[in-house]
Parts: sequence; structure tokens; C-alpha cells
Amino acid sequence: MRCPAGALQPGFAKNKDSFVSDGPAQSALREWRTRLTDPVTLVIVAAVAALLTILGPFGTGERLGLAPRFVYWIVMVAGTFSVGLIVDEWLGRVLPTRWPLPLRIAASGGATGAAIIPVVTTLNYLAFRYVPSLGEWPALLGQVVAIAVIVTAIFQVLGARGAAAGIAPAPPRLLQRLSLDKRGALISLSAEDHYTRVRTAKGEEMVLIRLSDAMAEAEPVAGLRVHRSHWVALDGVTGAARRGDGAVLSMRDGGDIPVSRSHIQAVKDAGLLPRQG
Repeated sequence: MRCPAGALQPGFAKNKDSFVSDGPAQSALREWRTRLTDPVTLVIVAAVAALLTILGPFGTGERLGLAPRFVYWIVMVAGTFSVGLIVDEWLGRVLPTRWPLPLRIAASGGATGAAIIPVVTTLNYLAFRYVPSLGEWPALLGQVVAIAVIVTAIFQVLGARGAAAGIAPAPPRLLQRLSLDKRGALISLSAEDHYTRVRTAKGEEMVLIRLSDAMAEAEPVAGLRVHRSHWVALDGVTGAARRGDGAVLSMRDGGDIPVSRSHIQAVKDAGLLPRQG
């Protein structure tokens, strides 16, 4: 059996301290660093900048030579992508998970657009010494926010359509809170004080998050709450046995998770235990 919920395993205090400051902002910055060191992301950013350099939109084709134009667009694409990614990742952790999709799209797109405005205006000032007049600001803000909302909606809809078409869904958002070497298939979640111990096929890590919120971020993984302090991924269960009024589940990582009496029926309904007995 594992240590009971709330018990401290060796080294827990050290791990706990290391996660105290790992709030939404720190998690978003960690994800940004991860993305910008990904070769695929760098290639995509460079390809988009190259395409915009060739097309020369918004007058850049007439006002800048080829090399300066590429520098302008590589900075613009990388800058707006970075700001947009950080804002989107941060909002993904602070917005209520029960908000409907349209509201989440509007909030994320609107905040991203507003955050991008300083990047756009600063770069335009450095490149062209252009500062929007007071009367131009509403239109500029409206355009950038509208584009950000549309892009956010496209990605959200494509993700939903892909899942409906049988395409592998996006990994659960909870994994983004883990170190890269611990990001694997979810096995179980266990509440310990104000933290949740996240176990995956690649190891385990303590995260400063409530169990209920961690369960929400575990979607779309099929899982089940089996105890007030424990959640399991159905694919992570390798065996089950009755124990008194409750039960014990054997997990793929070699550990055991207790099932409380109040959750026995749900475990039976999931097919993990015989309905009789």
C-alpha cells in the first residue's frame, strides 16, 4: 500500500517547497520555454515569418527591403506567439474549468489580443516610427482582439472536431504542470494536504493544486474518483480486490489505491469489480 493521504514520504518536504512558487504564471513561463526550444515550433515560426516576408502585407513590402522585412516579421511572429502562448497558458489555469467553451474562447482571445497590442505598436514604432493617433487606437485594438479571438476559436474547434473524428485528442492540461520527463499517460491522482500527487507512466510529481481541479484538468482521460483523496485512470487499473467494506485497486505503476465504501458502487459500474459480493 502507498502512504495514506496526507502522510509525508521521504523527501516530500523538499519537493513541497520546490512547488510552492509554481503557480499559474510560473507554469505558463515553463511551457513557453519548452515550446520555444522545440525544433518544430521554431521551424513553424520561421516558415510563417518567411511567408509574410514574401507577401509583404500591411505595407511592409513597399517600406522595407527583403532582409529588414524578414527581421521585422520574425520578431513580430515570435513576439506575438510568445505573448499569446503565455497568456493562453496562464488563462488555462485560472479560468473556471466549468465555463462554457464560447466564454473561454472570448476570454482567452480577448486577453491575448490586448496583451499583443504593446508588441505590435512597439515594433511598428521601432521599424517605422509610427505611433497610432488617439482616433486610431479603437480600430487597432478591435482588429487585433478580433483576430486573436478568431484564431483561438479555430484551434478550439479543430481540437473538438479532431476528437469527434477519432483523431488522438490533445493531452490533458494537467500534464503541462509536470516536468518534461514526467509527462506520460496518467495513472492516478492523490490528494496530500494542499497538493496533488500526480502519477504517470513516467513517474510522479507533487503539484500545488486541489484534487478536484486536477481531476478537471485530467480530461479527456477516462477516470474515476474512488476515494475522497484518490482518482484513478481506468486504463491504469490492472486488478481489484475487495477489502472489508471497501476495495483496493492495483495500478499499472505497481502501487495500490484504496476504494472507500461510498465509491464501491461506482467502481462496480465501471466494471472494475463484480457487481455481486
